[in-house]
Amino acid sequence: MAEFSKIYLAWRRGKDSRRHIVGLLERSEDNNVTFQYLPQTKDLVKSEGFIPYFEFQDLDKVYDNNVLQIFSHRLIKAERPDISSFYEFWEVNPAEAHDKFYLLGKTQGLTASDNFEFLAEYVYQPKVHFLTDLSGLSYISLPKDTVKKGDFLQYALEEDNKFDQDAVKLSFNGTDIGYIKKIHCRVFHQAPKQSLNVQVKAIEQNAIMRKIFVTVSAG
Repeated sequence: MAEFSKIYLAWRRGKDSRRHIVGLLERSEDNNVTFQYLPQTKDLVKSEGFIPYFEFQDLDKVYDNNVLQIFSHRLIKAERPDISSFYEFWEVNPAEAHDKFYLLGKTQGLTASDNFEFLAEYVYQPKVHFLTDLSGLSYISLPKDTVKKGDFLQYALEEDNKFDQDAVKLSFNGTDIGYIKKIHCRVFHQAPKQSLNVQVKAIEQNAIMRKIFVTVSAG
């Protein structure tokens, strides 16, 4: 079973703004990839100033030509000397590194030039394993070293969350840490109760914790 067949396009107005799911890339059984915006995205044009992805301006169209080729420009070059460490960080299986759809989902297609990111909808299976960075840190302002590399975090489904019914809240020894990103959190609702491990892999911090990367894997 493939780790995922859907990747959602997320966008936010600025670094500390709320994340919105605006589009969907979907791969069919014959490996064709389509892209379309979600209906609610039209509302973001007026309310948040959303600007469509440059090559995909029509909010009503289902794109089915060169979709993956266009989005794959966000991937780093395989010829880079540090590519092995990059794949290792993002939990990329080297045997699958030729698959651009897979790479886009595993690495989130992040760039410094815009506020888009690509969030794979992982399907629960006994070998599920991926990296994600936590959301909500800008609202919590955790002091430096609240958690450290290697720490295991506790999680709880937060189905009454008014922003996302799939929300998964993280804590460490009773301290709220943040949330699993939208879309990535869905696998927690598929998995048997408390069967996933969430472990801190990397941290960006100064006086407060700026970013926390965690691996999510089946126990």
